[in-house]
Amino acid sequence: MIARIWRGWVRTPDRAAYVDYIGATGMAEYRRTPGNQGAWMLTRDLNDGRTEIITFSLWTSYEAIRAFAGEDVGQAVFYPEDERYLVDRETTVSHYEVAAGPVAT
Repeated sequence: MIARIWRGWVRTPDRAAYVDYIGATGMAEYRRTPGNQGAWMLTRDLNDGRTEIITFSLWTSYEAIRAFAGEDVGQAVFYPEDERYLVDRETTVSHYEVAAGPVAT
């Protein structure tokens, strides 16, 4: 399993609108791509007027990621309204091999 992580920053007053926007675009696209094993969005207010946004998704393979991201899986995928919200962003993503999963209770 492969984890895919991206980070961007929005103005804190735009947080809720951006979360809704990415929920309807990027998160929805992640989840409907075959091979996606789940997608999450994390937010953290930085107390400087910005909120950090992290998208975290799990995938069965790099081939599955290519179906979402295109041939260059290291490039971030952006949507038309991102320019309106993002004050900074990573243009690349990080991929990690998942070495361990959740602890069973």
